[in-house]
Amino acid sequence: MSSMSWQGPDPSRTPGLEPGGGVPPGETPPGEGGVSAITHQEAGPAPKWVPRVVIGAIGLMVVLVALFMLVRVFLMVD
Repeated sequence: MSSMSWQGPDPSRTPGLEPGGGVPPGETPPGEGGVSAITHQEAGPAPKWVPRVVIGAIGLMVVLVALFMLVRVFLMVD
């Protein structure tokens, strides 16, 4: 595998650039290079049980907070 780095267009050979690489008013700057190769393994979809566990954990937290609030209300009444 070779290690190449893209340096962009050569400013001395790119039309429409001012000295120093600036672009005059009304000109469109040169486009950027793109990289189309994927360099890492993409993750697959999450297992089907994950959304159920997350929803269950959120539901449990809601129930616990509701119980906590009810206990606080009943303790304040006494």
